[in-house]
Amino acid sequence: MFSGIVKGTGKVSKVTSRKDCISIEIMPPKNFNNRLKKGASISVDGVCLTSLDTGKIKLKFDVIDETLARTNLKLIKKNSIVNLERSITASTEIGGHLMSGHIHFTGKVKEIIPKENTKDIIIGFPKKFKQYILEKGYIGVNGCSLTIGKVKNNTFNLHLIPETLSITNLKDLVNGDLVNIEIDQNTIAIVETVKNYLTAQKS
Repeated sequence: MFSGIVKGTGKVSKVTSRKDCISIEIMPPKNFNNRLKKGASISVDGVCLTSLDTGKIKLKFDVIDETLARTNLKLIKKNSIVNLERSITASTEIGGHLMSGHIHFTGKVKEIIPKENTKDIIIGFPKKFKQYILEKGYIGVNGCSLTIGKVKNNTFNLHLIPETLSITNLKDLVNGDLVNIEIDQNTIAIVETVKNYLTAQKS
């Protein structure tokens, strides 16, 4: 599990295509890989990946076809910048919201509205997920825990503060980019509970 509080960005140093997966190597930010163990879970742009070793110099992962099909990692290449977060522990402060690292879909950047110190981004999403995209609700975007702004016509608005822009790759997004989206599990649970209740009332 993750908190959605990105600890920094890493630069992809190598991408190797294999028969049914790709292998990637990432240069992490300073001190990110302290006491990292082989098999540890790391969020890479919001995708939960398993560390192939202790990451003493570089982080190494294999990414299977299923993950590539559902996420923007299918577009990853050398020098790509990715958001990174270690998995939470019992003592971790949860500053964002609980995230699993299991991506529901990729959203497309529709518009970027730069401001003096902040930035608004409008992201499009598939119609079938609209019931779970609620204004003021939580959402994971490239591994960042964010609050949804206005929702309109299968798009939602994000209002990014300077801190988020300074430590994540969201500052580098341009129109047409794909971002990994994880819907808040609590939102899904509430929506489904209400739907089941209404269905039961009708029967």
